[in-house]
Amino acid sequence: DYLTKPFHIAELNARVKAVLRRNRPEGKNEIVVGELYMDLDQRILLVSGQPVALNRKEFDILRYFLLNKNRLITRTALAEHVWGDNIDQSDNFDFIYYQIKNLRKKLQDAGAVTEIKAVYGIGYKLVEL
Repeated sequence: DYLTKPFHIAELNARVKAVLRRNRPEGKNEIVVGELYMDLDQRILLVSGQPVALNRKEFDILRYFLLNKNRLITRTALAEHVWGDNIDQSDNFDFIYYQIKNLRKKLQDAGAVTEIKAVYGIGYKLVEL
Protein backbone atom coordinates (compact mmCIF):
# COMPACT_ATOMS: atom_id res chain seq x y z
CA ASP A 1 0.00 0.00 0.00
CA TYR A 2 1.22 3.54 -0.65
CA LEU A 3 0.07 7.15 -0.53
CA THR A 4 0.77 9.96 -2.92
CA LYS A 5 1.77 13.36 -1.58
CA PRO A 6 0.15 15.39 -0.17
CA PHE A 7 -1.77 13.20 2.24
CA HIS A 8 -3.58 13.62 5.53
CA ILE A 9 -2.14 12.03 8.67
CA ALA A 10 -5.53 10.50 9.46
CA GLU A 11 -5.50 8.62 6.15
CA LEU A 12 -1.94 7.40 6.75
CA ASN A 13 -2.92 6.25 10.24
CA ALA A 14 -5.93 4.34 8.90
CA ARG A 15 -3.82 2.62 6.25
CA VAL A 16 -1.12 1.65 8.74
CA LYS A 17 -3.73 0.14 11.06
CA ALA A 18 -5.20 -1.78 8.13
CA VAL A 19 -1.77 -3.16 7.22
CA LEU A 20 -1.18 -4.19 10.83
CA ARG A 21 -4.52 -5.99 10.90
CA ARG A 22 -3.56 -7.83 7.73
CA ASN A 23 -0.14 -8.58 9.23
CA ARG A 24 -1.64 -11.03 11.73
CA PRO A 25 -0.05 -14.37 10.96
CA GLU A 26 -2.42 -16.40 8.79
CA GLY A 27 -5.43 -14.53 10.19
CA LYS A 28 -4.94 -16.09 13.61
CA ASN A 29 -5.43 -14.16 16.79
CA GLU A 30 -2.34 -15.58 18.42
CA ILE A 31 1.39 -15.17 18.06
CA VAL A 32 3.96 -17.78 19.05
CA VAL A 33 7.66 -16.94 19.19
CA GLY A 34 9.85 -19.45 21.00
CA GLU A 35 8.40 -19.98 24.47
CA LEU A 36 6.17 -16.90 24.20
CA TYR A 37 2.49 -17.36 23.39
CA MET A 38 0.30 -14.29 22.98
CA ASP A 39 -3.48 -14.40 22.58
CA LEU A 40 -4.46 -11.13 20.91
CA ASP A 41 -8.19 -11.41 21.62
CA GLN A 42 -7.94 -12.18 25.32
CA ARG A 43 -4.75 -10.11 25.74
CA ILE A 44 -2.94 -12.95 27.51
CA LEU A 45 0.78 -13.70 27.49
CA LEU A 46 2.07 -17.14 28.41
CA VAL A 47 5.77 -17.87 28.90
CA SER A 48 6.39 -21.63 28.77
CA GLY A 49 2.71 -22.12 29.60
CA GLN A 50 2.73 -19.81 32.64
CA PRO A 51 0.67 -16.59 32.53
CA VAL A 52 2.49 -13.26 32.80
CA ALA A 53 0.58 -10.14 33.86
CA LEU A 54 1.21 -7.20 31.53
CA ASN A 55 -0.33 -3.76 31.52
CA ARG A 56 -1.90 -2.44 28.31
CA LYS A 57 1.18 -0.64 27.03
CA GLU A 58 3.53 -3.53 27.84
CA PHE A 59 1.21 -5.89 25.95
CA ASP A 60 1.09 -3.55 22.93
CA ILE A 61 4.88 -3.12 22.95
CA LEU A 62 5.52 -6.86 23.14
CA ARG A 63 2.95 -7.54 20.41
CA TYR A 64 4.77 -5.09 18.14
CA PHE A 65 8.09 -6.78 18.90
CA LEU A 66 6.66 -10.27 18.29
CA LEU A 67 5.25 -9.20 14.93
CA ASN A 68 8.66 -7.73 14.06
CA LYS A 69 10.92 -10.44 15.49
CA ASN A 70 14.64 -9.94 14.75
CA ARG A 71 13.97 -6.52 13.21
CA LEU A 72 15.46 -3.32 14.55
CA ILE A 73 12.68 -1.05 15.81
CA THR A 74 13.49 2.61 16.39
CA ARG A 75 12.25 4.35 19.51
CA THR A 76 10.25 6.72 17.32
CA ALA A 77 8.52 3.90 15.42
CA LEU A 78 7.72 2.11 18.67
CA ALA A 79 6.34 5.28 20.24
CA GLU A 80 4.18 6.09 17.22
CA HIS A 81 2.81 2.55 17.06
CA VAL A 82 1.96 2.22 20.75
CA TRP A 83 1.18 5.81 21.80
CA GLY A 84 -0.19 7.22 18.53
CA ASP A 85 0.55 9.96 16.03
CA ASN A 86 0.87 12.84 18.48
CA ILE A 87 3.95 11.32 20.08
CA ASP A 88 6.27 13.08 17.61
CA GLN A 89 5.66 16.25 19.61
CA SER A 90 7.46 14.70 22.60
CA ASP A 91 10.99 15.95 23.23
CA ASN A 92 12.25 12.71 24.83
CA PHE A 93 11.36 9.06 24.92
CA ASP A 94 12.20 8.20 28.53
CA PHE A 95 8.74 6.68 28.97
CA ILE A 96 9.66 4.02 26.39
CA TYR A 97 12.80 3.14 28.33
CA TYR A 98 10.79 2.55 31.52
CA GLN A 99 8.15 0.44 29.78
CA ILE A 100 10.86 -1.68 28.10
CA LYS A 101 12.71 -2.04 31.42
CA ASN A 102 9.55 -3.30 33.16
CA LEU A 103 8.72 -5.63 30.27
CA ARG A 104 12.25 -7.10 30.26
CA LYS A 105 12.04 -7.73 34.01
CA LYS A 106 8.69 -9.50 33.70
CA LEU A 107 9.98 -11.69 30.86
CA GLN A 108 13.18 -12.49 32.75
CA ASP A 109 11.28 -13.31 35.96
CA ALA A 110 9.05 -15.67 33.96
CA GLY A 111 12.12 -17.49 32.59
CA ALA A 112 11.84 -16.36 28.97
CA VAL A 113 14.90 -16.87 26.78
CA THR A 114 13.55 -14.40 24.22
CA GLU A 115 14.93 -10.96 25.05
CA ILE A 116 14.54 -7.35 24.01
CA LYS A 117 18.01 -6.09 23.17
CA ALA A 118 18.93 -2.42 23.02
CA VAL A 119 20.75 -1.13 19.95
CA TYR A 120 22.61 1.90 21.26
CA GLY A 121 21.34 5.20 19.89
CA ILE A 122 18.75 3.61 17.60
CA GLY A 123 16.16 1.42 19.28
CA TYR A 124 15.42 -2.18 20.23
CA LYS A 125 15.29 -5.66 18.77
CA LEU A 126 13.53 -8.85 19.94
CA VAL A 127 15.88 -11.83 19.71
CA GLU A 128 15.66 -15.49 20.65
CA LEU A 129 18.72 -16.70 22.53
